[in-house]
Amino acid sequence: MYPNSTFFRFLLVGIVNTIIGLSLMLALLNWAGIGYWLSTCIGNAAGACVSYVLNRTYTFRSDVLWWKGFVLFVLVVLGCYVISYGLGIALIERALPVIFPKASPKIIENTAIVAGMSMYTIINYFFQKKLVFASSLLKKADDYR
Repeated sequence: MYPNSTFFRFLLVGIVNTIIGLSLMLALLNWAGIGYWLSTCIGNAAGACVSYVLNRTYTFRSDVLWWKGFVLFVLVVLGCYVISYGLGIALIERALPVIFPKASPKIIENTAIVAGMSMYTIINYFFQKKLVFASSLLKKADDYR
């Protein structure tokens, strides 16, 4: 993996938006007492805002029209969110009690957040690269001049 690869840059951007999103998710879940779905939704939305700007300008250096890319970005993020965090909670709720029978609901939810985030990163990268920021799929700004 080279510093100039899009996946490497995607991971660097991911570190930034993960610090923001994950911190917010865990704070809302554990300190504010907000439930799993709302905590992950709010945290993921905050991280996604940072992600869009940085991935558009730094990771993919995309010249796709801002508004077209943003619409696709939101759709991809929502789809990835539902799939990843839905699978995360479903898998962890079934697997963790088998491995750790005394796992509390908070441990299960916290572990599900990490599992969901891991799946989200992989799925999201693929769709961001191949769909959202792919210049060949959306008309470039220069095409409208």
